[in-house]
Amino acid sequence: MTLIMDVSVVALRVLLPIYAIIIVYQCFASMRRRRRPERPLVLLQDTNTGVKIPVLFWENSIGRASGSDIAVDDPAVSRNHCVLLRRKEGWFITDTGSKSGTYLNGRQITRRAQVRIDDVITIGNTNFAFRRGEEYHEELKSSWFFSKVVNKPSIQPYKIMILVSLFHVFMGVEAIFCDAPEEYGSYLNPAVLCGVYVAVEWAFFAVSTLALKRSAFEIESLCLFMTGIGVMLLARQITPGATLQPAYVQLAGAVIGMALFCFIVKFIENPDIIGKWRHIIMIGAIGLLAVNIVFGKVQYGAANWIKLGPVTVQPSEFVKIAYIFVGASTLDRLMTKQNLIEFIGFSAICVGALAFMGDFGTALIFFLTFLLIAFTRSGDFKTLILAVAGAIGAGALVLRFKSYVLDRFQAWGNVWDPRYMNDLAYQQSRTLTYIASGGLFGVGVGNGCLKYLSASESDLVFGLMSEELGFIISVTLSLTIVMLFIYARSVATRSRSAFYTISSCCAAGMLVVQMSLNIFGSTDILPLTGVTFPFISAGGSSIISCWGLLAFIKAADERTHSLRAGKQERSE
Repeated sequence: MTLIMDVSVVALRVLLPIYAIIIVYQCFASMRRRRRPERPLVLLQDTNTGVKIPVLFWENSIGRASGSDIAVDDPAVSRNHCVLLRRKEGWFITDTGSKSGTYLNGRQITRRAQVRIDDVITIGNTNFAFRRGEEYHEELKSSWFFSKVVNKPSIQPYKIMILVSLFHVFMGVEAIFCDAPEEYGSYLNPAVLCGVYVAVEWAFFAVSTLALKRSAFEIESLCLFMTGIGVMLLARQITPGATLQPAYVQLAGAVIGMALFCFIVKFIENPDIIGKWRHIIMIGAIGLLAVNIVFGKVQYGAANWIKLGPVTVQPSEFVKIAYIFVGASTLDRLMTKQNLIEFIGFSAICVGALAFMGDFGTALIFFLTFLLIAFTRSGDFKTLILAVAGAIGAGALVLRFKSYVLDRFQAWGNVWDPRYMNDLAYQQSRTLTYIASGGLFGVGVGNGCLKYLSASESDLVFGLMSEELGFIISVTLSLTIVMLFIYARSVATRSRSAFYTISSCCAAGMLVVQMSLNIFGSTDILPLTGVTFPFISAGGSSIISCWGLLAFIKAADERTHSLRAGKQERSE
């Protein structure tokens, strides 16, 4: 009987990587399907030449710049002249500070003005007649991510959820039959932990599909999949001195994160509301950083933790969400200089405060996200070059006055050097050793040795995954984060607002940067920065933040909105 059980557990280790690949593939394959066909929403017809220009997006920049959604070859037109946008009430045009002004039916506009079919929009010396999209008969080029599979049926959401839940059950089985010695710590019951988490993910599924009536659940399924892996890895994690069981702290954080996810998706349904809350969110984020500076507790070299009774909170994780709110906006607001100046100032405060607290890993995440937002907003390489130059100068000052950061750079690339292997590079050298010992299929949940190392469940979690679950699963989960970014970039062309375009791309980009720093830092490809692996690393603040960022990616998915709009049109 024991032999049969041992063989079954070994077989499970081999099958889990294949199973993980199937889950990730099914989710992304389903995300490519059930899309609305690409067609012009309306069109602009040049009254002089008769040329018809299809309008494909809900928000469209119009100007002389080649990067404009509708580029106009007219010297009298400004580079960023005006914005044509669609809202629930209809279509609107707004001037964005052009030199010659924007005219609707011969009258100059000073604020958003509603545009109706057959109205004439004048910019510079060019007149555009506003026409119905059905009058455009030429074929449009589809986005590569959605081509060739639009009409193919996708797997039902509940079936994906069954696959995800079974994977977590199998991890629970591995944890139950873990052969690690009991004297190393007080272990919780993996069966109870697994059962509670499976109940949580199905409750979230019910709320999303039945109460919120979301038409798709692939993005959430992927992140439930990763979150569950992180929770189950903690079932056998050694945490000496912990006042609370980290697995249940992680589980509680995931529940709060899912609730925050639902709130944010609902809150940003109307992108114009964000402009009204933008300054309040900005002030709140600065206040959080100020509180952190005053009351922060030094932990792992950074004063970015606040102790609240038995738990510690990392406010900078929540500032990430606020940063996306402030950096993104509707297209007509993005074009204003005041908006840009405010965002640059807010970015400087965030990065400066994090550097002052010693949290250079998070500061780097914010800075790289700033570059991504700045480029997405303007497409201007000069701004990026100036920002990078300034960052290099700031980095030199950091190395000059923060000696422990310089120590990490000294050990970087020298983890096997006897001078560093058992000192500055102790964590990285052990992580690399245990990644190798895990091989492709891992040694099983709870059977690894890296868990006895400090921060193995957070900063070094890539090594923990690789050792216990195998290198195949670790790479699969890493590629899942990367594919979320590719997906966010692909749906950007279908988003209803520039707010969704920028926020989804930058939220996904922030997750990719965070993951990359975690992996490359723990494996000595980059200096160790102490940031977490999204959805996997232990930490209640981190998991809440990840689910909050995920909401921006979900909001960019137009399928639920299109389904509702189609039902409304049919009822009318």
